[in-house]
Amino acid sequence: QVQLVESGGGSVKAGGSLRLSCVLSGFSTRGYCMAWHRQAPGKDREGVASIGSEGRANYTDSVKGRFTISYDNAKNILYLQMNSLKLDDTGEYYCGASRMCAGTWPLVDLSVWGQGTQVTVSS
Repeated sequence: QVQLVESGGGSVKAGGSLRLSCVLSGFSTRGYCMAWHRQAPGKDREGVASIGSEGRANYTDSVKGRFTISYDNAKNILYLQMNSLKLDDTGEYYCGASRMCAGTWPLVDLSVWGQGTQVTVSS
């Protein structure tokens, strides 16, 4: 059974850090690109960070220098290290994976997605 399960969300003060994890199971991730998306209340879902099968990463401008995406091939876990968190980083975070990629970004409608984990940043 193909499954992506996120964890690591929570409540944190602005300036703090969180590390999100996404366990991928039920399929081989060879050749897959992966990404973290987020959706804030009242806003569209947006891609936050992505990583290609060769390990190259890309980030949306608002998180560059603060977030780091990585993938542990041995454990099949996708991570998102989030530092210097801001109020605008609040939202539901989803991990996704696909063989169909635009650069390092999985095509949203052709991806498998997790159920999400909530991140709340307060002042």
